[in-house]
Amino acid sequence: MTQELDRRGFIKRISACSAGIIGATSIGLIARDRGRDEPLPLKRTLQVRDFKSGLDAVPPRLVIGRGDPAVATRAAIDAMGGMSRFVRPGESVVIKPNVGWDRIPIQAANTHPTVVATLVGLCYEAKASRVIVTDNPCNDARRCFTRSGIWKAVEGVGGEVVLPAAHRFRPYDLGGVILRQMPVLVPAVDADRLINVPVAKHHGLSGFTGAMKNLYGVLGGRRNRLHQKIDDSIADLADFLRATLTVLDATRVLLRNGPQGGDVSDTREVGRVIVSQDPVAVDAYGCGLIDVAPTALPYLNLADQRGLGTTDLTRIEKHEVS
Repeated sequence: MTQELDRRGFIKRISACSAGIIGATSIGLIARDRGRDEPLPLKRTLQVRDFKSGLDAVPPRLVIGRGDPAVATRAAIDAMGGMSRFVRPGESVVIKPNVGWDRIPIQAANTHPTVVATLVGLCYEAKASRVIVTDNPCNDARRCFTRSGIWKAVEGVGGEVVLPAAHRFRPYDLGGVILRQMPVLVPAVDADRLINVPVAKHHGLSGFTGAMKNLYGVLGGRRNRLHQKIDDSIADLADFLRATLTVLDATRVLLRNGPQGGDVSDTREVGRVIVSQDPVAVDAYGCGLIDVAPTALPYLNLADQRGLGTTDLTRIEKHEVS
């Protein structure tokens, strides 16, 4: 344990030296990956990857944290019973934020870096052995992780950023109605626990992107297939990957011109972080923050029908904390 604490302390001290050193080190790691472009062989599975497996049952609950990003995140997790209720000592954790776009935090196109870093720290407090933060951005991955502030924030608390590369994907048979064989980021499947950390924002095609749509970022290959029948595809993906926790960043939301955004006037500061094990309830609550009704999102109803959660917020216990 002492060695582990020393390791983390060392990483934090190194990370604090300068953003330039962090960037140079990370780029060096990417350079060593070059040339390893062979994807892994097909993994045929029709089984759900349920990251709640083995945990004690938790009554359906939706917790809304209020305050600055760090305060709201920690307060919401504490109200859920603390991170140790969801992450056991020695387990590996993947945190999946939305890092899809080459944007800075105030533009609200990506998950706020402080929300992500706070969750990394909470996982280590729960004695996780390893905490990885990963996504497969639409824009250049290195720029997205850098400009979003997530790379620096994560490494600053001892977490590990893993960027997409061909050898990190394995084709899986997702067994979906629309989504069948697709490349999936191996770290997102092989970890013991998965924490889904979307940002609440408008999406030009699906209407709203939050918990379920955020899982799009674990896929590689021809991801435009997700958009052909987007509602069924979103439900397929949420059915395949069932996150341990969903933590919705609504500290600042994107009201229009999503998912990429760009104009700060399209955003609104809300100051909330929503936590639940029910991604459907999270999306049903979150879409209201950008003035979209849950009934306007067919994929929510599909997910409800598949038993992935509830769209009826009167059926789930709600708490507000700060």
